[in-house]
Amino acid sequence: MNATRLIACVALLLSACGASPHYQSRVVVVDPNQPPPPRDRLSERMLAVHNDARRDAGLSPLRWNEDLAKGAQSWAATMAGDGKMRHSPRDSRDGIGENLWMGSADVFTLEHMIEVMVEEKRDFRPGTFPEVSRTGRWEDVAHYTQIIWPTTEEIGCALAKADGRDALVCRYWPTGNIVGRPVG
Repeated sequence: MNATRLIACVALLLSACGASPHYQSRVVVVDPNQPPPPRDRLSERMLAVHNDARRDAGLSPLRWNEDLAKGAQSWAATMAGDGKMRHSPRDSRDGIGENLWMGSADVFTLEHMIEVMVEEKRDFRPGTFPEVSRTGRWEDVAHYTQIIWPTTEEIGCALAKADGRDALVCRYWPTGNIVGRPVG
């Protein structure tokens, strides 16, 4: 590996609705001489990226919910600490949806972490969940559909860092990705 470049891999996971996990990997080449991306104003920046996607879909903006952010912080710390990306137990977040991201620490901007989820739009087709993917796999668009779920009103996100990795958890209320409901 070239000493002047760092290759960071990001895996996205969503196992909503009890389905098996689906992973997507992205490789990003980063100049290690550049300063780490800024991490301040998390709530403002997370709302902006989410609400841009919702505006593009013709939906009303989300509001920040500090209680959702606090719950997300606890789970983000758990994932960053043990390095295992998985959803929190459903019974600990009744009626609350969840999107996850994990990658190398201090490499990715907050916006990038959500934009990789929004990029799933390329495979999205409006319909009744889970029949909303051009690929035939709802897992290929489930981060995006949670972001643009029409009845979701609030969001809270948190970022945790441990052992060279960042873990981002965003929580949504009310939850999206409900089987049999229309999206898009």
